[in-house]
Amino acid sequence: MSIFDFTRESISITKPIRLIELFAGYGSQAMALKRIGAKFEHHRVVEFDKYAIASYNAVHGTDFPTMDITKVHAEDLNICDTNAFTYLLTYSFPCTDLSVAGKQAGMSKGSGTRSGLLWEVERILTEIRDSNGELPQILFMENVPQVHSQDNMPDFRKWLDFLESLGYTNYYQDLNAKNYGVAQNRERCFMFSFLGEYNYHFPQPIPLKKKLKDYLEDNVDEKYYINNEKADKLIKQLIDNGTLPQHNLDRQTDRQTDRQTDRQTDRLALTEQSISHNREKLRTVSRQDMTVEYQTCGQMETWLLKDMGETAEKQIDVAVTLRARDYKGLDNYGSNGVIEWKN
Repeated sequence: MSIFDFTRESISITKPIRLIELFAGYGSQAMALKRIGAKFEHHRVVEFDKYAIASYNAVHGTDFPTMDITKVHAEDLNICDTNAFTYLLTYSFPCTDLSVAGKQAGMSKGSGTRSGLLWEVERILTEIRDSNGELPQILFMENVPQVHSQDNMPDFRKWLDFLESLGYTNYYQDLNAKNYGVAQNRERCFMFSFLGEYNYHFPQPIPLKKKLKDYLEDNVDEKYYINNEKADKLIKQLIDNGTLPQHNLDRQTDRQTDRQTDRQTDRLALTEQSISHNREKLRTVSRQDMTVEYQTCGQMETWLLKDMGETAEKQIDVAVTLRARDYKGLDNYGSNGVIEWKN
């Protein structure tokens, strides 16, 4: 607990909320407000993707057009009469260049990355300040934890400093959905910024009462699946209307097949080499001295290669993954194999 906790007033929202969503997507933050029973109105929505905004309008019963964040200005947000309304501005900017699943190109100002669109929010808030306009009382951001990783921390720190220069008090923390009643292992960074000196604590975790299987349906209508016939029909339509050139598709398919064959050959050779080495090592160990790891390793190798039909690549993937994960000798390979195998 900080010393400021004793001097700052706890945040409390008593006025109707006007919601401004930048990078809105389908409106997950608006949905969250609905789920907790908050009274709010959809004041402004900024979303560039036409399919996302179509989903937003369908979900929330609104009629917002697409908007490009780079073309939005202070007056477009129409923030006024903050004595009567609480303006909540959300800006969960793209994580494309921050996520470990992407190229991790970062979010530096002027970088041209999608994650760098964060600084468009800086521009808009600066316009409000310089025009003596009224700033939104609450800002909210959700993004991947890498937003404050070692590589991105300098830029994140610049963002925090900017908000503080406007008079905001920032609170951020990484939270996992599984700790808040959702059957999903999804960790994200959440940040609130309050205009003024306010105290805030993130909610405490709650027990997870349901698992994913509790949400899955036993019988799913066939219309939700794409079978081979439908897939072939869709591809033909794309070729016929020129969206997918046939020669490009053929070349891409050939390249994919070649790469897959090469990977399978490499994996099989690598796995067989490892198995040959390990079996030779097993022969040097007497039965009474053989550990559980050694025994299980031999069993696992037999299992991995016993059926080289449709599951061959999956089995080889498992073997190579284990070797790459912790290649410190046969013991670790074998014990890791036990974990993979039993799971």
